[in-house]
Amino acid sequence: MVKSDLPFGSEFSPSQIELARVLEIAQEFSGDWHAIEDEIRREYFDSHATSEYNRRKLANNCKLGMIAYGILHREGFLTDFGERLLSLKNTPEKMYHVFARYILLNLKGLIVIQTVQDMQARGERFNLQKLREWLQERGINFPRGGKHPSIMRLWLEKAGITTSVSWQIDSDRLEQIMGVSGDVIDELSMFTTEQKAFLRTLANIGETESCWSNDIEKAARTIYGVKFDEKNLPKTVLYPLQEAGYVFLERGTKKPGRGAKPFQVTLTDKMKSELVAPIIECLESQIYSDLRPLLRKPLAEILKELSVADRHIKGLALEALAFYIMRLIDLKYVATRLRGQATGGAEVDLVFEGARLIFSRWQIQCKNTKSVSLDDVAKEVGLTFHLKSNVVMVVSTGNISGDARKYAQNVMSTTNLNVILLDSNDLQKIADNPTYIVDALDREAKRAMEIKKLEL
Repeated sequence: MVKSDLPFGSEFSPSQIELARVLEIAQEFSGDWHAIEDEIRREYFDSHATSEYNRRKLANNCKLGMIAYGILHREGFLTDFGERLLSLKNTPEKMYHVFARYILLNLKGLIVIQTVQDMQARGERFNLQKLREWLQERGINFPRGGKHPSIMRLWLEKAGITTSVSWQIDSDRLEQIMGVSGDVIDELSMFTTEQKAFLRTLANIGETESCWSNDIEKAARTIYGVKFDEKNLPKTVLYPLQEAGYVFLERGTKKPGRGAKPFQVTLTDKMKSELVAPIIECLESQIYSDLRPLLRKPLAEILKELSVADRHIKGLALEALAFYIMRLIDLKYVATRLRGQATGGAEVDLVFEGARLIFSRWQIQCKNTKSVSLDDVAKEVGLTFHLKSNVVMVVSTGNISGDARKYAQNVMSTTNLNVILLDSNDLQKIADNPTYIVDALDREAKRAMEIKKLEL
């Protein structure tokens, strides 16, 4: 059975029980989980037309849901969070507000909401099976047929975040409950592992006074096991965080035994310190959280950003281009070998895989240059022996040179590799009609078939 990353909630649902009442029951019979279970059964499930065994099973499921949602200890005592919710029973709106925020930050609810938003932004037809697939890509699993996300949605609906079974999301209400905007969350997700660890450590300290950058780096390295480039700490971590508005830097005086002068770092008011750490922790629980904003961009926006002067934006757009094309043909992201930011927005190399009918591994190189040369294709072909790839795809916002096309043809005629070349004309046609990707790949497949034709 698949271990669920989402909380079990069967029979712990606002459509079946009242949150304030089950909290009262847990308090009344504190420490006696048998009595808690019996009272829940009498109050909510004895009227069900089923056997005594099944009614007890339903009550047991409700109790297990309370445990999974962090409001009840297995021994039958309310958790500190459960006690806090109980204290708000006379202000139901506030109680559901606090519960929803806990679900978002502590039970991967934020990832579920983000995934739904990503699906909607891409025009994906929504159902639980599709949601399960998209969550799996983010490293979040729940059992086939499980009601885990549906129960979560019902609790978030009590707080006004979701509004229907089709997962319509009230972004304003979400922002109100989270205390930060979706843009801030996206920005946090794009930080590097080192930047996240540094900011999270600073937030956990919770001091309003400045801290030495070297001290924060040392603590982050110890706590989170993150390796920092100490010589380039300002360039790789401090300056980006200051530019984003999360910290204020002030060059300090030289400290004994420290060598170069460290910075004094202060967390700004852009985001409350008590939110920084849990939001980053939540984002880090999903795989490739830094890639999430790239998955939402429409192709027209990506192509537009490829022509801007800002190298950072251009690099991200190039990466988004690769994800857009691979999403169209339903391949799974594996790794990034070279990011566009590292090359001034000129190129990005990624690896994707597919497992429909047969396994295939795709190397994707996207180049934001006027022309793709023979050397560009040769470099990718050479890497296939190391990566054990089946397919090389080179996507260019410019042209594919004649020499590059001849080399690709020679590779396909002498090896089992397939080399797919897409140029600016293909990208424009895909922008006009995304389904053109099928025509482009069909063209490339026919070309490969003709090149690899057996002489019998």
